[in-house]
Amino acid sequence: MNKRITIFFFSCLFNLTVLGQQTNTWCNPLNLNYRFSYDGLGYREAADPVIHLYKGVYFLYASKSGGYWFSDDLLHWKFRPSAILPTEDYAPTVETIQDTVFFMASQGARNIYFSTDPLQDNWQVYRKQFPLGVTDPALFKDDDGRVYFYYGCSNVNPIMGVELDPARRFDTIGIPRVLIKHHIVENGWEEHGEANNNGKNGWNEGAWMNKYNGRYYLQYAAPGTEFKVYGDGVYVSEKPLGPFTYMPNSPFSYKPGGFINGAGHGSTFKDKYGNYWHVATMTISVRHMFERRIGLFPAFFDKDGQLHGNTAFGDYPMRMPHRKMDFEKESLFAGWMLLSYNKPVKASSSLTGHAAELAVNETVRDWWSAATGKAGEWLQVDLQKECTVNALQVSFADQDAGLKASVTFTPYQFVIEFSADGKHWKPLVDKSGNKVDVTHDYIVLPKAVNARYLRIINHSVPAGKFSLSGFRVFGKGNGARPPVVSAVAVNRDAADSRRAQLNWKAAAGATGYQVYFGTDPHKLFHSVMIYGTDSLELPGLNKGVPYYFRVDAFNENGITPGRQTTAY
Repeated sequence: MNKRITIFFFSCLFNLTVLGQQTNTWCNPLNLNYRFSYDGLGYREAADPVIHLYKGVYFLYASKSGGYWFSDDLLHWKFRPSAILPTEDYAPTVETIQDTVFFMASQGARNIYFSTDPLQDNWQVYRKQFPLGVTDPALFKDDDGRVYFYYGCSNVNPIMGVELDPARRFDTIGIPRVLIKHHIVENGWEEHGEANNNGKNGWNEGAWMNKYNGRYYLQYAAPGTEFKVYGDGVYVSEKPLGPFTYMPNSPFSYKPGGFINGAGHGSTFKDKYGNYWHVATMTISVRHMFERRIGLFPAFFDKDGQLHGNTAFGDYPMRMPHRKMDFEKESLFAGWMLLSYNKPVKASSSLTGHAAELAVNETVRDWWSAATGKAGEWLQVDLQKECTVNALQVSFADQDAGLKASVTFTPYQFVIEFSADGKHWKPLVDKSGNKVDVTHDYIVLPKAVNARYLRIINHSVPAGKFSLSGFRVFGKGNGARPPVVSAVAVNRDAADSRRAQLNWKAAAGATGYQVYFGTDPHKLFHSVMIYGTDSLELPGLNKGVPYYFRVDAFNENGITPGRQTTAY
């Protein structure tokens, strides 16, 4: 194990010890009341998120939400419906100027709203008919009080920017400038397609601006919200309207693997303690391309001024810090491993095409469905040996729900039991009287239990059939971690250096692998989680940029850091 890996590994262990006294954790996608769409296709949606800290309270705004959420701690969110804001529109943006919050979205009316107390739905129209008809707007107030506006959502047109006049109700000052063009020949992750392989421009969209140490970081998303490779890149400048220089570690926010994918079109913000975070769009995109969720990831600027997001184990439980952290060296990973992957399952019944094993295959895009939504339908997982269980995430799939946003319904109600032998059951979670609509119900047990079998039993569904895209069990096994992945063969495509193929010898007993890579040997902050294979294709690299790689093996018992490669 090289020196840097050793330092990182033991700093993570130290961090787990320090944070182990805290019980507050979260698990992506965020545990929110994702709303059904209005078209009756039975899918839920929230995307293009902005988290905004205002007077000590975090506010979360997202597309098609019917309102917004607020929280004191980034963990427990309360929903505030809004009858005033255009929350049926896409890509909201907010900014504070003096003591006033301003809100705008991608809407035909082009109105700008304001409030001095967003805990109340008392927003007022500040300006009608903003002079630019825009998609994916982003407001940014500089330290000197000047205000800038960024926008764009197209596979042809660039990301644009212009200064606004806050003294004249945000009139534009000067002519909008071209800031970010499409560059798929150089930037592989911008190319359209599930594997960046469609040979055409993706959609550059979702602009967001941060200022750090006097420099301006203009962020944008590509190649499309429906793809697993959806991520956020960044350009940097000494001035708010450029010229901008591409940061070659882009996309800095990237999550193409694991249970749920995507980490694009988001916003970067600072919490109460001075930590940076990136909140982003995650994709399901089965019933509709806009079937999406929201994820929260730590972010940081390194000593060289590069912006990084950390999505490693990004859909496993994470601990929320209550102090200033060094996210470059300290991990928020709770240390609870996934116990349920591909374990034997049984079910009361299964709908054709939705077999029981699809609830434990770590793919949100397919699911188990019972034949009915009747009380008593159940799914059981056998962990194959007794394990320590700390938490669960129950992701409901809404099979045949067919509900619309305007319909009132009773949310999922269920109980979970556990057993040592599969015959004698004890109660574990009782949500038979649940009144809170959450689609990805993350449940931390008040006290860890030892269990081999777990069973979820339906009491009622909102509509349709009882169905799960994930019955995920987190905790610790009692065996050994997998051996070290000591060598990784990297084949960088000579004809197209935006693509690389990685292969390694399978580690005995490994559940999966976390593949780390980066453009600097000391900055392996990109990551891809994979299960059940010892190879990975990386299609979204930057042309002519050297990359370094490391493969960590993991299983129910823990993680074994791998050995780093040389440059490719």
